[in-house]
Amino acid sequence: MDIAPEHSGTASGMMNTMNQPTRTSHEALQIADIGVSPELYDFVNAEVLPGTGISSEPFWKGLSDLIRDLVPTNEALLDKRAALQDQIDHWHRQHRGAAFDAGAYRQFLVEIGYLTDAGAAFEVATAGVDAEIAHIAGPQLVVPVDNARYALNAANARWGSLYDALYGTDAISEGLPAPSGGYDAVRGARVIAYVRAFLDTHFKLAQGSHADAQSYAVKDGELVVGLPNTVQTTLSGNDALVGYQGPATSPAVLLLKHHGLHVEIRFDRTHPIGKTDAAGIADVVIESAITTIQDCEDSVAAVDAGDKVRIYRNWLGLMKGTLQATFPKGGRQLVRTLNADRAYTTPAGGTLTLPGRSLLLVRNVGHHMVTGAVTFKGEPVPETFIDCAITSLIALHDLNGSGAIRNSRAGSIYIVKPKMHGPAEVAFADQLFGRVEDLIKLPRNTLKMGIMDEERRTTVNLQQCLRAARQRVVFINTGFLDRTGDEIHTSMEAGAMVRKQDMKKAKWLDAYERNNVDIGLACGLRGKAQIGKGMWAIPDQMAEMLKAKIGHPKAGANTAWVPSPTAATLHAVHYHMVDVGQVQTELSHRQRAALDDVLTPPMAVPPSWRPAEIDEELNNNAQGILGYVVRWIDAGVGCSKVPDIHNVGLMEDRATLRISSQHVANWLHHGICSKSQVLQALQRMAKIVDQQNAHDPAYQPMTGNLDHSIAFEAACALVFEGRAQPNGYTEAILRAHRLDRKAASAARA
Repeated sequence: MDIAPEHSGTASGMMNTMNQPTRTSHEALQIADIGVSPELYDFVNAEVLPGTGISSEPFWKGLSDLIRDLVPTNEALLDKRAALQDQIDHWHRQHRGAAFDAGAYRQFLVEIGYLTDAGAAFEVATAGVDAEIAHIAGPQLVVPVDNARYALNAANARWGSLYDALYGTDAISEGLPAPSGGYDAVRGARVIAYVRAFLDTHFKLAQGSHADAQSYAVKDGELVVGLPNTVQTTLSGNDALVGYQGPATSPAVLLLKHHGLHVEIRFDRTHPIGKTDAAGIADVVIESAITTIQDCEDSVAAVDAGDKVRIYRNWLGLMKGTLQATFPKGGRQLVRTLNADRAYTTPAGGTLTLPGRSLLLVRNVGHHMVTGAVTFKGEPVPETFIDCAITSLIALHDLNGSGAIRNSRAGSIYIVKPKMHGPAEVAFADQLFGRVEDLIKLPRNTLKMGIMDEERRTTVNLQQCLRAARQRVVFINTGFLDRTGDEIHTSMEAGAMVRKQDMKKAKWLDAYERNNVDIGLACGLRGKAQIGKGMWAIPDQMAEMLKAKIGHPKAGANTAWVPSPTAATLHAVHYHMVDVGQVQTELSHRQRAALDDVLTPPMAVPPSWRPAEIDEELNNNAQGILGYVVRWIDAGVGCSKVPDIHNVGLMEDRATLRISSQHVANWLHHGICSKSQVLQALQRMAKIVDQQNAHDPAYQPMTGNLDHSIAFEAACALVFEGRAQPNGYTEAILRAHRLDRKAASAARA
């Protein structure tokens, strides 16, 4: 097979071609000390390297050197995780049945090196950070980058129609029927009233209300609003108007600004809504998803080189600005691309340009995952090495400015690092980032790091974790879901855990959420990094989200995760209601959360559930496990809205799977239920999950074929082997069964 031609700007393409390894179409290429999948090799050479200024041979040789040098450290860190867990398990077994002694437990964790000295106070020194991370508080989307349409939707969710978000959800639906068919004037009137109240609250007029406005114009650099009886008024604050489109006397768009977020009032008297509005307002569009994490980790199902190439190709399209998705809608084919930037005339007559897209971060996988796309000594290599090298290489296209659309205007690449355990692992990630910068010829600290506070050893050593990445850190967040899974596994031997619904009432959770903000503020993240909060996992319940999620900015978080562009638009309202900067100033003086509270396991003392309650919990967990796993194994879908046992759609990914599988494993270990009970629950719920997926013509039912269902087998393994899985992670079992499923499908073909 011919080698892919070299186009990366070297002096002699022919000479480089002669130096490339040769192979047949299915062999791994041996390059120095590593074997590389032909599919990955060809993709990088033909699609990624051209335009980066990086040549093929030094890239692959450098990657080989990186892998050879860093694999031993990665293995040692994983061994350290296991050794610490063994010691913790032993301590809990020794103290089982006794009242939990937080002080004795804390001292034990210090003695074994699990808890490290926090060291002297310091502030992070991250530089070259885009405003969307450093200064603007607003929602954050997380999206599987293997789905081009979803990736584009999320990237374009920087701006969203507040009218549409309110009208199309249950956000303002109390007492109203669900929207159906044509335009519902009653619902529409309620939406308009809500939005006018929003404008009155955050863009107050010197007199009167936006609800009574009959005209808007820009005169002498000031917004003039016409009210009934020829009354004219202006905004009570002169700095809110920052731009407009169209003629000043009759603008098509007005651009306002509050708490760093922009709001467009859009006028169109020919529009179905605008023509019925006294002022001609057709829509109000607000800045929504300020940042988006394009995810290579928990929300994707990537088990081989083909999967990884699909992920990397979409990330490449985003970085070059060329990604497209074609899909049917309303009887015709639509093509989705990245939105252009938005240009306005300023009140003083200048030009203002705003990004049309979210600032994009990319989440790599954790240190514990491996990929066969690249091998070292015949074994799969740490996948995070490959993710870091290739996603960074791809992002060179953005830094080089080769496309019409830019992501980072500050010249940085933002990589979110999940599932790190403590300061040594963060320091190792910092080392990996430095090696990749050298590999692709970037200045030191161009690669910025997001540290996900989702493992307990990171939580209790967060200050030292930040110190280990003090030149790079741009993001910390609390991830209740993975953090709960880790809490259950870390304290597996302590006793039976409380029911999942009671986990949010446990002492450790509030302390954990407070600790993250307290440490972030103390280490100087304000103005340099995001302090984030976790996901709203019920995408169809926006009214409840509006009630609950305002708690995140009130807690001092300048970003929080949402499940959809619509949810981002609604959550953005909270950042107008709450001045996060002021909240952070106030919180910086409070007493820190107690470490002993963070370390208190959420045990049921003593367990006292009725048989019906145990069955209910098992059914709930089993249904959630199967509903997610069957799509992961059979369809390769890593994140989806999965109906729960009550048919409420929940966003599920590997974090929720980790909780459910570890929870059942814990109850099984402590005799709350038997293996037979768990198996019966899984068998019962398989029927329910089959019924919930009956509308999908490609779905293969588990019922009637349980002995041969790879998905059902995987679900069982997650539970019955859950206690033995490192840190309770689900990836190894999922990956093995997905590969089996792919092999079976290939054999049938």
